[in-house]
Amino acid sequence: MATDEASTSLSLKTANLGFPRMGQQRELKFALEDYWTGKCTEEQLQNVAGQLRQSHWELQKTAGIDFIPSNDFSLYDQVLDMLVLLGATPERFGTDTVTLPRYFAMARNSREQTAMEMTKWFDTNYHYLVPEWSEGLSFKINSAKLLGEVREARALGIETRPVLIGPLTLLLLGKGVDAFDPFTVTDRLIPAYQAVLAELAAENVEWVQMDEPILATDLPEGAAEIFRKAYAAFALSPVKLMLTTYFERLGDNLPLAIAAHTAGLHVDAVRAPEQIEEVIDALHPDQVLSVGCVDGRNIWLTDFSAADAMLRQAARKLGQARVIAAPSCSLLHVPHTLRGETQLPARMRGWLRFAEEKLAELTALATGDPAAAAENAAAIQDRAAAESSTNAAVRAQLHALKASDFTRSSAYPERARVQRDQLRLPLFPTTTIGSFPQTSEVRKHRAAHKHGHETAGQYETFLREATAQCIRQQEAIGLDVLVHGEFERNDMVEYFAEFLEGFAFTQNGWVQSYGSRCVKPPVIFGDVSRPRAMTVEWSRYAQSLTERPVKGMLTGPITILQWSFPRNDIPRQQIAWQIALALRDEVQDLEAAGIRIIQVDEPALREGLPLRRADWAAYLEWAVQAFRLATSGVRDETQIHTHMCYCEFEDVLPSIAALDADVISMEAARSRMELLDAFREHGYPNEIGPGVYDIHSPRVPSVEEMHELLRLAARVLKPGQLWVNPDCGLKTRKWPETIAALTNLCAAAERLREEAGA
Repeated sequence: MATDEASTSLSLKTANLGFPRMGQQRELKFALEDYWTGKCTEEQLQNVAGQLRQSHWELQKTAGIDFIPSNDFSLYDQVLDMLVLLGATPERFGTDTVTLPRYFAMARNSREQTAMEMTKWFDTNYHYLVPEWSEGLSFKINSAKLLGEVREARALGIETRPVLIGPLTLLLLGKGVDAFDPFTVTDRLIPAYQAVLAELAAENVEWVQMDEPILATDLPEGAAEIFRKAYAAFALSPVKLMLTTYFERLGDNLPLAIAAHTAGLHVDAVRAPEQIEEVIDALHPDQVLSVGCVDGRNIWLTDFSAADAMLRQAARKLGQARVIAAPSCSLLHVPHTLRGETQLPARMRGWLRFAEEKLAELTALATGDPAAAAENAAAIQDRAAAESSTNAAVRAQLHALKASDFTRSSAYPERARVQRDQLRLPLFPTTTIGSFPQTSEVRKHRAAHKHGHETAGQYETFLREATAQCIRQQEAIGLDVLVHGEFERNDMVEYFAEFLEGFAFTQNGWVQSYGSRCVKPPVIFGDVSRPRAMTVEWSRYAQSLTERPVKGMLTGPITILQWSFPRNDIPRQQIAWQIALALRDEVQDLEAAGIRIIQVDEPALREGLPLRRADWAAYLEWAVQAFRLATSGVRDETQIHTHMCYCEFEDVLPSIAALDADVISMEAARSRMELLDAFREHGYPNEIGPGVYDIHSPRVPSVEEMHELLRLAARVLKPGQLWVNPDCGLKTRKWPETIAALTNLCAAAERLREEAGA
């Protein structure tokens, strides 16, 4: 960029696409959980929600954001909110007006119905509730929330840009009920959107943000025609639409997006900076371009030099009035603010930006602030010069890897024979996924130890007794393969990261995963290594308490990568393989300690899949190799398990098979074993534990219900392949419901054994 151009002042508009909902201190989380347990009323919950919305709008206005979103706030999930707005909530929950209890019943289960299926929002760790398309949907709109938030903000003197999930994205993220073709609802779905836009127009709303991230994917046949039809209808509305895409390049869908001729188009210039020039050239003369130049998915500071170049390129060709500076996507995926992060090293804090700080970046970029640019350049240079980011020994290990490091010494059939002889498990063995209830007592002791009110010895004594009780309880229930309960662990990623070099940790860097569930991703800032064992002593202790096998429990390399905020200065493959090397050491130490079954969870394998199919092969190759690098150093008699949940397994089934885990457990209860259709089609050689009940609800399924699901699974799998387990860990549940559900699970497995003559 020429010096004179860089010094030319900018005066661009700014926009935000969405803001974190939970609050700086997770106020919404605690209000929701109080409401669910009867400790607060609906009015009190709504008051907390209203206070958060107000503070978030005012914060964005103070930051200088011109287009501030509304309807991005949710009490549970924005997809469910969109279904409520359109009158398209699942028929099985009734067609009356959606009350708050009914809203949460759809999200969390009721006595009459299981909750809606849940899966990942594109390639993020946010879980959305899957729409259920059927013939009897009413499509009677309910705009109370949408218009209420517009009016709330106006009462504060703030005009907002309401956020809607676009019709094609909503349609394709859902599923037909009982083989119903979702595309057949199009002729009722589009008029429902038109009615919503009409109400917004009557409310004198000027702009609406229409989120269509599905345009960053490969569209199925017929989808483009639905998109054209919808946006041709929307063109009749006086409301201006900002067609919003993110998470990937538009690619071959760019002509489709341009042909919609919306008033504006937003593109992700962080994930796909290469598309900017093509998009600029394709725009109609009356369209504005929203440039997603600040990363909405990660917490590193923006490289102002690169972002400024893109903004100036757009402004030079389009004129400044037609360019908007924005984050790449909603800031839902990053923590609220760096304020209060006093435990991070001061130097590292200078390299990070959370949601509030990203707003400041936007306004600085929009004005070409020279002082902010100079400060940014210094921080970028300081991070690049930091010695803490490189470990020569780790890089030498990676360079020395050979093919045998990625392969078990024997093929699965031979391993399976050895493992059956060693483990002597019954047909349809029962187990759990890993964690047991993290009760208030567990949290109390952890907090007391963390804050110095309980010594390390006292805390360990408590944890040992909790582990022993958990082992005794599992034996009493009748489980075949036990776990130690993970009472010493705060989070399945953070716990391991605390043992590894190259990670840093925030105090309040919480991000919503689903509902009230928040995670605090660690920060990968340097090369990763394992200076000491992480889980061996707890696994050894638990195994000493029982004759039954106790699984060693580890989180896999791809999941640790995906559920952290990874460094962005080296390839993700390199980070994943560094983590895999650290886990390989742990796996071998567990085996040496006498642990005969080791589970390496990879629930994020599918989540990391690129949105474009053309990019899948390269990712899946190195992701599968990362798992195999971590697990292939053990003897045949050591049984390797893995676990996956809440994703479209059929997309990656060959790669799941390529992991070569001896046993895989996965979520299947909400979909009633639907995922096994893919296993039937492709044929899966190893062993599978499809979850037989949904742990995200306090509901205790009956023996009959679980037995029915097991019989469905037994139609697809051979008897020697089928394991029996819940669909995920039990950390969030309470002990009484856990004991009751697992007792029924064991009874259902025993009933299946009787039917099989075992």
